Amino acid sequence: MTDFVAKGSIVRTIWGNGDMVLLVFGGSAAEFALNKAVDWLFFTGKLPADPIGRLFVTASYSQQIVFADEATATRAFERIRAAHTAVEGQRGQAIPEWAHRDVLYMLIDYSEQAHEMLARPLTGEEKRELYAVFHRVGTGLRIPGLPKSYEDWRADRVVHLRRDLAVGDGTTALYAKYREHLGPWRYRLLLLVQSILVPGHVRDLLELKPAEWLRPLVRLYPVLVRAGLRPLIQWLLMPSQFLKQVRDLDLL
Repeated sequence: MTDFVAKGSIVRTIWGNGDMVLLVFGGSAAEFALNKAVDWLFFTGKLPADPIGRLFVTASYSQQIVFADEATATRAFERIRAAHTAVEGQRGQAIPEWAHRDVLYMLIDYSEQAHEMLARPLTGEEKRELYAVFHRVGTGLRIPGLPKSYEDWRADRVVHLRRDLAVGDGTTALYAKYREHLGPWRYRLLLLVQSILVPGHVRDLLELKPAEWLRPLVRLYPVLVRAGLRPLIQWLLMPSQFLKQVRDLDLL
């Protein structure tokens, strides 16, 4: 069987690292709350009811695709499309095409940011490889209008950020749920991490104060991991009921 993502790919490096995956979804949590199509999340009710639990379900499913063979990945795309079609049927309208692109774009952008925060900036070749993989994901999901190259995607990403995001009732509701499920100080940590992870436009809409002082501390994290302190840090930073899911995200 041919692997959907080649062994040795930078995409496997990112999505096999639980810490990087958590950063991807930490950034995405900010954009989900601002997206003008956030009402679709409230229609199913699953994300607002259990935002942290849904994060791990989505992260695990995404990892399965990254580490799957071509045939298994294709079946996963068919299941996702079927789930979307079912929700559209229940609501009696189609999910906007731009909303599908927005979600894909989040995963690309925050994959790049997560690797930079915890390891190093991606090279130009690695950025193009990252985009090529997610372009194949988007194609598998039949998302129309995808840019053909990383450079074109980067330009379109800016257009989508400016056009598709706004503060609304969904923003307030989701962030209230984040706080409820994380508790006050973990919620505050989420805001700090988001402030250095998300694009400036997202940060401005959410009124997050830049916490650039946090970047040097984040860069120390790999040193603490090598010192064997990762289990303790995870125990401190994550609610205890999610510790197993956190540790299950490590695939490499």
